[in-house]
Parts: sequence; C-alpha cells; structure tokens
Amino acid sequence: MVRFERVVRLLTVTAMIIFSGSSYAGELEKISSKTVKNVYKVNPGDILEINVWKEEGMIQEVLVRPDGGISFPLVGDLNVQDLSLVEIEKAVTEKLNQYLSDPVVTVSAKQLLGNKIYVIGKVNKPGEYIVNRYVDVMQVLSMAGGMTTFAAVNDIIVLRRDLVGKQQVIEFEYGELEDGDELQQNIMMQAGDVVVVP
Repeated sequence: MVRFERVVRLLTVTAMIIFSGSSYAGELEKISSKTVKNVYKVNPGDILEINVWKEEGMIQEVLVRPDGGISFPLVGDLNVQDLSLVEIEKAVTEKLNQYLSDPVVTVSAKQLLGNKIYVIGKVNKPGEYIVNRYVDVMQVLSMAGGMTTFAAVNDIIVLRRDLVGKQQVIEFEYGELEDGDELQQNIMMQAGDVVVVP
C-alpha cells in the first residue's frame, strides 16, 4: 500500500511538471528576451580585455577607438561598436580559427569609459557623466544635481544620434512625470545622449 501511494505521488508530481511546463517555458522566454534586450553594447572609449586560453602573449587590454574598431594579434582590425561581449568573442574566434585550432576566447569589459551621457543647461551640475548601468532621464537629472529655479522643466529635450549619425530630438516634460502622468517619456538613456534643460 505504501509503495502504491509513492507511485501515485510520483505520477502526480510528474503530471504537474508536464502541465506547468508550457507556462514555465513562457516565463523563461520572457526572462531571456529581457536579458538579451539589456545586454551592454560596446562603445568607443571602452577598454576590453581579450584572452586566448593557453596562447602565450595573447592576453591584451584593448581600447575601442573613436571609429569603433580594435586591433588584436592575428585578428587585425575589428569593428566592435554596438556589439555585445559575446558577439565580440565569436568574431575574434572566427578570425583566429584561420591560424589556431579551436581557440578559446574570453572578452571582458575592464572599463566602460565610452558609456557617457551629457547634461547641459539649467541644472546644478552640468557636464559629462560616465555611467556603468542603465539610467533613465529622471536619474540623469538627479545625477546632475536637479534643475535650477529658472529651468523650463516642461521644455527639456534629449538629443540622440542614430547609427548613421542623424540626430533626433526627444521631448521630455518633467511636470507630467511629477504628476505621475506620461511615464513613457522617462526613456532609458543611450551612450552619447545629451539632455538639454533650457
């Protein structure tokens, strides 16, 4: 009888796992897509360390140049701007496959000096801010010490360049957010964004 109860319990647990598996898979998919969306993309000015396992002299720190390129032995020049660290590992590995058998490449970020945001105008601490995490407009304004008394808080704009260099203007009305409205205006900042507080 005890053995029969154990079998029934085991079958019940197995059935629960099978039936909940589809919703569990859905949750995993949401988490993984969110993670992919939030992966850091390399910017000019960042310092990366590239390490080729068991290859003497192939551990180097490289600076991402203003053109988005890096140089590495046997790889030559490689454009890494807007690539994730994993994508850079794959690109370096592909290049090294021509010279080494099964190279094991690790790319890590040493300093994220290229992830800069600028705040100008009527704030208490205008300037250039290096950020090592994702921040939104409100957080950047806070980093800049808040706005001065005479700031036109409903005329704030964010200047952003796309990949081809074309600039766009994104409006930001602080008063709306202060009242809890139009929260979608509080966008996540990207490297190179300029917040202008008139």
